[in-house]
Amino acid sequence: MGNQNKWKQYWNVLTSSNLGMFGLCLLGVFLLIALLAPLIAPFDPSLRVGAPFEKPSSQFLLGTNDVGQDILSELLYGTRISLLIGVIAAFISILLGCIVGIIAGYYGGKIDTILMRLVDLVLVIPFLPLMILLAAFIGPSFWNIILVISLISWASPARVIRSQVLTLKTKGYVEAAKSIGTSIKVILTRHILPGVIPIALSQFVLAASNAILIEASLSFLGLGDPFTKSWGTILYYAQARGAFLTDAWIWWVLPPGLLITTLVIGFAFTGYSLEEILNPRLRKER
Repeated sequence: MGNQNKWKQYWNVLTSSNLGMFGLCLLGVFLLIALLAPLIAPFDPSLRVGAPFEKPSSQFLLGTNDVGQDILSELLYGTRISLLIGVIAAFISILLGCIVGIIAGYYGGKIDTILMRLVDLVLVIPFLPLMILLAAFIGPSFWNIILVISLISWASPARVIRSQVLTLKTKGYVEAAKSIGTSIKVILTRHILPGVIPIALSQFVLAASNAILIEASLSFLGLGDPFTKSWGTILYYAQARGAFLTDAWIWWVLPPGLLITTLVIGFAFTGYSLEEILNPRLRKER
């Protein structure tokens, strides 16, 4: 019952924030677009439906690309891929971060030292070269991109979650559970995990935002999956096929860039509101 009241309080704080509601609305719009893409897209994004480099018109609202494919349809279907990669990669990285952070924080000692040195190693390696190296070594595909993003994104959440676990395990109710011989499994699931989940949700929002930017960056560099229509691959083909040398950049480059920015803003505003939940000092008096 206490946990239910706590989650209800969290939700009330989130929905009472203007930034939080705006972020949730943005994410909801993109989720609807992703789910309804086959119904609202005017054309199949893989088919040639017009002449190359057609300007925006009543038939093609955002014009066509260099092979005559409808760019609006590409963007609608690309919402699915970009959002899916961001969410799955964020989930995997947060799951890994939770496992490492909880084990390191709860057990301490040599286990904590070894795991934290591994975290330090991942964090100290330059991000961009590591990202490009892994993507080039593993190869371009949908799941490989998710794997690359997860491998370079778990360390920071692990450090944050470990800090939370170090605080939680000194609480009186955890000490009392240990003193009466409660199993580690029960302590972790009933006492530690409920206190970690809010932190993990906040980290998930941040990780999803970063994953979308990383996917777009890798795809723009030609390291993305060439067989999927994500916003990053749209930018890659626009750059590779001369959109910047013609007026086509206005309807071929600008829209996916704006969509990436808007989605990241949605995640950022939602994440800011989640931080207000975790740190009441950030809340403004209403």
